[in-house]
Amino acid sequence: MVRGRISRLSVRDVRFPTSLGGHGADAMHTDPDYSAAYVVIETDAEDGIKGCGITFTLGKGTEVVVCAVNALAHHVLNKDLKDIVGDFRGFYRQLTSDGQLRWIGPEKGVVHLATAAVLNAVWDLWAKQEGKPVWKLLVDMDPRMLVSCIDFRYITDVLTEEDALEILQKGQIGKKEREKQMLAQGYPAYTTSCAWLGYSDDTLKQLCAQALKDGWTSQRSQFPRARLFLFHLSALLSLQATSFPHCSSALLPSDSRLCRFKVKVGADLQDDMRRCQIIRDMIGPEKTLMMDANQRWDVPEAVEWMSKLAKFKPLWIEEPTSPDDILGHATISKCHNRVIFKQLLQAKALQFLQIDSCRLGSVNENLSVLLMAKKFEIPVCPHAGGVGLCELVQHLIIFDYISVSASLENRVCEYVDHLHEHFKYPVMIQRASYMPPKDPGYSTEMKEESVKKHQYPDGEVWKKLLPAQEN
Repeated sequence: MVRGRISRLSVRDVRFPTSLGGHGADAMHTDPDYSAAYVVIETDAEDGIKGCGITFTLGKGTEVVVCAVNALAHHVLNKDLKDIVGDFRGFYRQLTSDGQLRWIGPEKGVVHLATAAVLNAVWDLWAKQEGKPVWKLLVDMDPRMLVSCIDFRYITDVLTEEDALEILQKGQIGKKEREKQMLAQGYPAYTTSCAWLGYSDDTLKQLCAQALKDGWTSQRSQFPRARLFLFHLSALLSLQATSFPHCSSALLPSDSRLCRFKVKVGADLQDDMRRCQIIRDMIGPEKTLMMDANQRWDVPEAVEWMSKLAKFKPLWIEEPTSPDDILGHATISKCHNRVIFKQLLQAKALQFLQIDSCRLGSVNENLSVLLMAKKFEIPVCPHAGGVGLCELVQHLIIFDYISVSASLENRVCEYVDHLHEHFKYPVMIQRASYMPPKDPGYSTEMKEESVKKHQYPDGEVWKKLLPAQEN
């Protein structure tokens, strides 16, 4: 039962000093402090339920996102939750089409990050009131209601309301069986936690060995036979995880035990080759390896660099160049919005597609991208490297399998083993798979103690660190 008028919206700058341990470091972001603009919305309902939402950042700049959230707050306050979810498309468009704030977007950048945080909190609140996790709320929702949550503006040349409804109605067939499968087996994951660029060789080896011990070899490969990689510009067309095909004509046996690791590359070629060799030696020649350059290269450099790394048989190269270089046939990584995804799909530029629960406009916009991916039969392999992203994206990808894609072929979801202890309902990984969350909400609620300790700049952690850094 949806109830309550939104009476309060608060947002806090929460930062974790992950840069001290080299966690999250890559070729472009050498000292990231995993952070979030953390939004909490409250209603006047007597149940006291709060909606919690986040958007992921890397430290500096979080204060700018916080300002953007506050600038959007007037669109949310004093609104009945029932009215919001009853016209979710209209509410989404109200946030993204503010006549003045839109000028510094639209639907990308800081304003869109703030929009995602607010909408994530609304979805968390709605699901909590319904007593369901968000994935289950979506799975149980009537297809017409799901379609009503989506803003189709700018994408009707690829996906209309009728197209979306048809896909979702077809997804009803076998849905109960797929839900049982997810509850029993979970959704396959891969790990990025072992191979950040900030780690020493010893740390890399230790974490890789531990990951193998923890069960990251327990699932069977579902990726197709490797394809010969062609080094020309058209092969570079991809998306945040849309990627190069395999860079070798060698085959990946379908019955091989799958070890799913991603390694950061792009700072130094010889160092990349040495680190990739270390990982290959540990996981063996037939296991799946991904690479991520985090937008470090221009197009010719990406081609040259990857021709050297091809010997390690990467499944994909993620973010090889500018996230805006569509016409340059470059990989688009953390896409701004559904319009970028639409063009890449139209151009047949994607082998894999990565959604992001914070760069896109929450569940609403992700729904449109999942449906477009289904129409073009492109596998979705979500990005989840960052504080809270694993908690969020698990709901989207589990819903996608049960109600949209109905397939696990070529599909896997990123997992990083960082900062989950700060969430009230952290992700659960078993046998290298995401197990569907059972607690109501979007899994975004953080422990209040953690928020207070890590709030910037007045939290206990930063009161100790900032004077030391200044000295």
